[in-house]
Amino acid sequence: MSQPYAPQPRIFSGIQPTGHLTLGNYLGAVRRWVQEDQHNADAVFCVVDLHALTVEHDPARMRRLTRQAATLMLAAGLDPDRCTVFVQSHVDEHARLSYLMECTAADGEMRRMIQYKEKVAREQARGRSVRLSLLTYPALMAADILAYGTDEVPVGDDQAQHVELARTLAQRFNQRYGPVFTVPRMTRPQVAARVMNLQDPTSKMGKSHAEAAGIVYLLDEEDVVRKKVMRAVTDSGSEVAYDREAQPGVANLLEVLAACTGGGTPEELAGEYSSYGALKKDTAEAVVEALRPIQTRHSQLCADPSYVDGVLRAGAERARGLARPRVNAAYEAVGLLPPS
Repeated sequence: MSQPYAPQPRIFSGIQPTGHLTLGNYLGAVRRWVQEDQHNADAVFCVVDLHALTVEHDPARMRRLTRQAATLMLAAGLDPDRCTVFVQSHVDEHARLSYLMECTAADGEMRRMIQYKEKVAREQARGRSVRLSLLTYPALMAADILAYGTDEVPVGDDQAQHVELARTLAQRFNQRYGPVFTVPRMTRPQVAARVMNLQDPTSKMGKSHAEAAGIVYLLDEEDVVRKKVMRAVTDSGSEVAYDREAQPGVANLLEVLAACTGGGTPEELAGEYSSYGALKKDTAEAVVEALRPIQTRHSQLCADPSYVDGVLRAGAERARGLARPRVNAAYEAVGLLPPS
């Protein structure tokens, strides 16, 4: 007797074009999308360009970074025949649903977001005003997730709070207006969920960090990668041990090495080294080897921009088809009059 058909879970994840994609973006998110999610789920991946409007930006640069991010996602191995790849602003349902999520969320919930507090402090330190969208963008993130009936959201530690908010808003909306949204669950990668800055191993390797010395970008040349890793901050003492609290610099290198090679856990790898120098050298070479095929494929895709355009166009069309019925249902549920 044949088993009943079980539909694949739907996964949604996105990446902001606020800077050049980093090793942290790859090891913490994109590689998992490529190796696991697109094969085991109905996967929807998005360049979330609307989120990049929450801070001061240069329009021409953002367009370049949006295309570069999409191209790198494809270069890393996302297959448009297996998953949906598109740009957020090409699908109106994200903005439409975002307002309903703002109407479902409470002011206090938004102000408790850790990333909001951190970004406000950073913007104020630069002498810049803080945009209202910086406060409300978790509502847009919730809309990104909920519009697609998402079952799973693969995230790093820094986004866990936002996914919890999306779950809360889905439950609250369903209780108030009826069962419209799937309540998503979080999934986390086992290794290198949060790659840290090589010069400041207590902060993550972010795309928009002002100092690039501790950030490995996916398009960095090999010698640049080696130099950045070899100059990574380690810790006092000389013993190579995996201890995130006592030796954050060494722990970061061990996590990167483990993620790039698959040769063991950070704890196991620590036992193979008697010096920081040897650890740095092997980590540098492992990163170079991990990035080489991505850079090669990126060059090929840049030589054929019409292919990338076609992928994004087809991806947006499929995304609209997935999101529009659910967003229309949400509009009807809250009492908005449908257009005639």
